[in-house]
Amino acid sequence: MALALIGFSAVIGQILLMRELIVVFNGNEMSLGIALATWLLWTAAGSSLYSRFALDRANARTPVAVLECLLAASLPSTIWALCASKSIFQTVPGELVGPVPMLLTSLVCLSLFCAVSGALFVAAARMCAQESGLSARLAASSAYMLEAVGSGAGGILASIVLLRYCEAFQIAVLVGILNLSMAVVLLFRMSRKRLVALALAATLCTLLLLSYVAPKIYLSAQARLWQGFHVTASRDTIYGNLTVTETGSVRSMYSNGVLLANAPDESAAEEAIHYALLEHRAPKHVLLIGGGVNGGIKQALKHPSVESIDYVELDPALIGMALKFFPKETAPLISDPRVHVHYADGRRYLSTAAASFDVIVVNVPDPQTAQLNRFCTAEFFQSARKHLAPGGLLALELRSSEEAIDPDLTDFLRCIRRTLDEVFPYVVAIPGDTLHFFAAAQPDVLTDNPQVLIARLRERNLKTQYVREYFIPYRMMPDRMEQVAEQLRPLPSTPVNRDFAPTAYSFDIVLWSAQFKGGYARWFQSAARIPFATAIVGVLGILLLAAALLAGARNPQKRARSAVAYCMAATGFTLMALQVFLLLAFQAVYGFVYHQLAVLIGLSMAGIAFGSWLGMRRGRLSPDRPTRTMAAVQFAVALSVPALMLAVRLLDTIHGVAATSLAAQCVFPALAALSGMLGGFQFPIAADIYLRDGEKKLGALYAIDLLGGCAGALLLSAYLIPVFGFWRTAALCAAINLAPAMLAARVSRARFES
Repeated sequence: MALALIGFSAVIGQILLMRELIVVFNGNEMSLGIALATWLLWTAAGSSLYSRFALDRANARTPVAVLECLLAASLPSTIWALCASKSIFQTVPGELVGPVPMLLTSLVCLSLFCAVSGALFVAAARMCAQESGLSARLAASSAYMLEAVGSGAGGILASIVLLRYCEAFQIAVLVGILNLSMAVVLLFRMSRKRLVALALAATLCTLLLLSYVAPKIYLSAQARLWQGFHVTASRDTIYGNLTVTETGSVRSMYSNGVLLANAPDESAAEEAIHYALLEHRAPKHVLLIGGGVNGGIKQALKHPSVESIDYVELDPALIGMALKFFPKETAPLISDPRVHVHYADGRRYLSTAAASFDVIVVNVPDPQTAQLNRFCTAEFFQSARKHLAPGGLLALELRSSEEAIDPDLTDFLRCIRRTLDEVFPYVVAIPGDTLHFFAAAQPDVLTDNPQVLIARLRERNLKTQYVREYFIPYRMMPDRMEQVAEQLRPLPSTPVNRDFAPTAYSFDIVLWSAQFKGGYARWFQSAARIPFATAIVGVLGILLLAAALLAGARNPQKRARSAVAYCMAATGFTLMALQVFLLLAFQAVYGFVYHQLAVLIGLSMAGIAFGSWLGMRRGRLSPDRPTRTMAAVQFAVALSVPALMLAVRLLDTIHGVAATSLAAQCVFPALAALSGMLGGFQFPIAADIYLRDGEKKLGALYAIDLLGGCAGALLLSAYLIPVFGFWRTAALCAAINLAPAMLAARVSRARFES
């Protein structure tokens, strides 16, 4: 139970802290990559440092109990420190946090909890060896397996139960009580009656802390997080944090720290809706994806021809808060029978809807994350085209500039235009601070003539303030329209933004990083210009050279340990790649991932646990030549990411409702379990070789695995996937594993020959 609790506490702590980091850093994947890399780095440091000390020779239970007490105390304090950190780096409220503050915040705030978590693994493995009479190799493998079991259980419990009914500090209190109770059990051998008494006391203490202490700490943390704002309401849901602030007569809603809507904000609501509906001769059926809480639906209902509006929003809690705090803007959601609200992912809803629409309005933030990028890809545009009625159109708005558009923003908008042209033969763009794209599959649907829109405005007797007969001609001046059309005309080198090649996301990373000093945008652009062939040849060459140098070691045992370390680092990198690929690929294919997130992560950890059990069993049944087995597994690891992408591609061709449901509910979870099995199987094999001279290097082996994952988290999210896409990144992952696989094969052959 103590071993499983380590993984249970670590994964719940990771979920809580990552959610807080998203809010603090207005979370894109770069910020999450930095945070996850820092997490793994400190965990590796904790396990490596603890393995150097002999604190548990006499009684291995005592260090485990002490570390669990530290873990219990450090989780809530770490959450509070993260909330308070935002005010340190912001010179004015609402200012974005750049990469360097992100890194410093992660390094400082995550240090204690993650280092203790890493040290706990080594301490618990030694306790397992001491109390069960196992060798260091079997103890390490057992600890690795049971930690994976606890991680899987913790991920599923957190996503299905805890995050739905508790806020962050309440969950941290629950985890803390569990660890403190386990510490007491380890320190004092108790009778059954005393264990029951302990359980009752822990339950009572938990209820008191959850009811009185945790809410007060939560309010204190929120005050520091939103320093400079007047917070009206804040709520955590399974999708993240929702916060409403108030400044004068204006209320603002934030989702995970990103501004969703202001109210009243007639300008944004009118421009998002009226330009799109005026482009259509007589819109009857409208689909609105996002953007309904600031008055967009109210504006759409002003058009007399509108018979139905299907509004899609992912988080039901968002609608509940909008109805409470934005009552005038959201009243039609419950009072008008023409409005139908669907709580679903926009892409998922569109892919399963049977209806056709005259106008589809996509009103979501720019593709600054992989999640948002899915609404600007060729695959999404193709899905939208299939659901357009004859004469229908798609409307999309993105940030732009009222005057000259800078080169970085031009590249981004040109990519979106190129992607629209890939699907729709007719595209019109209306310039301004917000650039409006309209796309249609048939001729004579769209117009770039302002007089046509003005005539429809008057014909429909629309009462508007910002989309008026004297504003429309200014927005659509012929020379202005022509200038923007020429500036955004795709070049031969302009890429198409696709689900598995998210190039628009990489352009948006440049735009995001250009807001900060330090030349981050230039660094990223320079790295993005490296041709893929150069990258893969360079990486493979460096890794093969390192393998050749390691293979030249004279000491056979040192060569074997070098091969193990090389293989475990590559395996850690690849396991992180498999998890990231699986989640993003599921999201890209099926348009949603939230409800399956717990299942996918939980089964991935279950696969690691089962793979560890198989690896331990293999060691008992066939103890000879483990280096040969390690080499064979490493070659399989090299093929795992391309094989996963091939499986995803085949699943993407399945379109039947029943077959799609079967693939989503059964096939993808099975892929998650298989992805974890390889890494789990490799660890006991590696431990069998690496720990043959005792337990001193136990923490080092675990740290090597984590450091490989650390590199994977940072490189995959911040560079490889945005720049090279899924398939090329999969090929690069295969290349990274070839060198250690060849080194392991060489070591195995040399040992066999000797």
